[in-house]
Amino acid sequence: MTQTKKIRTLVVDDEPLARRRILRMLARHADVEVIGECAGGREAIQAIREQQPALVFLDVQMPEVDGFAVLDAVGARDMPLIIFVTAYDQYAVRAFEVHALDYLLKPFDRRRFDIALERAQSRLLNERSDVNERALALLEELRAQQRHLERMVIKAGGRAFFIKTEEIDWVEAEGKYVRLHIGRESYLVREAISQIEAQLDPKRFLRIHRSTIVNLDRVRELQPWFHNDYRVILRDGTELMLSRSCRKRLGELLGHTL
Repeated sequence: MTQTKKIRTLVVDDEPLARRRILRMLARHADVEVIGECAGGREAIQAIREQQPALVFLDVQMPEVDGFAVLDAVGARDMPLIIFVTAYDQYAVRAFEVHALDYLLKPFDRRRFDIALERAQSRLLNERSDVNERALALLEELRAQQRHLERMVIKAGGRAFFIKTEEIDWVEAEGKYVRLHIGRESYLVREAISQIEAQLDPKRFLRIHRSTIVNLDRVRELQPWFHNDYRVILRDGTELMLSRSCRKRLGELLGHTL
């Protein structure tokens, strides 16, 4: 009996729990050989170049070097088949479907995981020659459509849940990460404030300080402060400082001259 060649597979996700979950699901498939796991984009780029996996489970949303940057660095010539692991909005999800590559939308169940793996197995057997072109086309469309997030996945207390971005009151930088303020709750997200800013709708959210982004729908008033500075007062009474460099843009959005 001829032994079936196993699919050399790499798992990339910055969350240890997410990696372990994927590894447990892969362990049920005898035709898959896990050749490694990576906790970040830079590590993934090196592993793909050196180990040349046939299949990669790639998290889209990672700090510093995200899934897009990994694909850019690897390039079309050396790109393996990608199953994206994503928490992005429905427009991005549809982009995956159009191009017939697959995605896993967090949180996913075992049935959805097996469907994604079966599609990858079929593609590797039958259509490997056009994978790179489709992956690159998907990447460009996904970039164009997912600029403004409609929802996010928040991980807290050992669980993951969805929030709508419109529910966010304000965002503050906390070291290399950010803290989202939603009503009386706050959640730490492992992304830089510049990354969050790029994903939020600029018509709704404005960076009023190098360490602060505010939902304009939550702004109640602006109060003059010392030296021609302003305080931004939110509906719940939160007071935030408006930097001079952001004053003109805020005035334009609110219809006031500051």
